[in-house]
Amino acid sequence: MLRRALTAATAFALLTGCSVTTGQAPADQERVVTLVTHDSFALSQELLDGFKADTGITVKPLASGDAGEVTNKLVLTKDNPIGDVAFGVDSTFASRALEEGVFAEHASPEADKGAQRYRLDPPNRLHAVDVGDVCLNIDVAALEDVGEPTQLAQLADPEYRDMLVVQDPATSSPGLAFLLATIATFGEADWRNYWGQLAANGVKVVSGWEEAYTQDFSGSSGKGPRPIVVSYASSPSAEIGDDGQPRTKALLDTCYRQVEYAGVLNGAKNPEDAKKVVDFLLSEAVQADVPGQMYVYPSREGVALPEAWAKAAPLPTSSRSLPADEVDANRERWVQEWRTIVQG
Repeated sequence: MLRRALTAATAFALLTGCSVTTGQAPADQERVVTLVTHDSFALSQELLDGFKADTGITVKPLASGDAGEVTNKLVLTKDNPIGDVAFGVDSTFASRALEEGVFAEHASPEADKGAQRYRLDPPNRLHAVDVGDVCLNIDVAALEDVGEPTQLAQLADPEYRDMLVVQDPATSSPGLAFLLATIATFGEADWRNYWGQLAANGVKVVSGWEEAYTQDFSGSSGKGPRPIVVSYASSPSAEIGDDGQPRTKALLDTCYRQVEYAGVLNGAKNPEDAKKVVDFLLSEAVQADVPGQMYVYPSREGVALPEAWAKAAPLPTSSRSLPADEVDANRERWVQEWRTIVQG
C-alpha cells in the first residue's frame, strides 16, 4: 500500500494535498490535541508520526471505555472538557451528545468525500469516520447438515436450539446493536415475544464480544460449542483458512448498522488544531488504514478494502437501523425489558 512504500509524512501529503516538512517542529512549538476515544481506537503509528511531521500537531489518544462510556464522560465533563476532539460516539448514542451540546460546529473540507452520507445534524457537529455492521456470524462447516439461517426469525426454530451466543446489551455495544436489530425487525409489538422464543430455544448470553466470539463460537480460534454468534460483517476476513476460503460467514440480511463519529469538543483548549485532527481522520490515508486497524469500513467513498475483505467481508447493502433520537429515548427501557425477558 502507498503508506508502506513511502514515508508516512510523504504519503499523508500526497493523499491530502498538504506540504511535507523536513522535520518535526521544535519542542517549544509543539501542539498537542487530546483525542478522547473508545478503547478500541487504533491507527498506524506511521500515520500519526507523519501527521505530526507535517503539521506539528501531536495527537494524544485518551481511551475512555466503550462508546456508551465515552458519551457519558463527554456529557458529564462538557463544561470542562477532558480533550479537544472525540472519536467513537456512535449512532446509538450520538443524539444524546448532540442534545447536550458536547460538540462544536466544524465544516470539514473532507466531509463531502462520503462522510456526509451519515450526517446527523445540519450544523455538522459530528463527522462519520467509519461504519461497522453488527451481524450474525456462522461457522459454515458446523451448519452443513442443518443449513444456514437466512432470517432472524429462524433462530427460534428447534433445529437451532443451543446454537446461538449473544452479548448482553447492557454491557456490550454489539449486544445492544443486535437488540436494536430485533426491534427494527419485529417492531415494538413483537420483539419481546421473539426474545422469549430465543430464551426458550437456549440462547446463551455473555458480557462481551471477546467472550462470545473467542470462547463460545465454534468458528473462531477458541473452537467453542456454538456455531452462531453476534459479531461484525468484517469478522470473516480474519477467519481465512489454508485453502484461502473463509471458514465463517456473516449473514448480511441480519445486520444492524453502527456509524462512529468524530467532532471538535465545545470548549476545547485547542479548537483550531482539533479541526485539523478531524480532517485528518477523514483523510484518504486514515480511511485506508481503519479496516486493518479497527476492523471497520471507511466512511469515505472510493477507498479500497483489504483484499481479504473483498472476498469474505463485503459491506452490507441493506442493514437495519433506527433513528438516533428513538434509540436515545427508549434505550434504557428496552434494555431493562430485555433483561426481564431473558435473564428473569
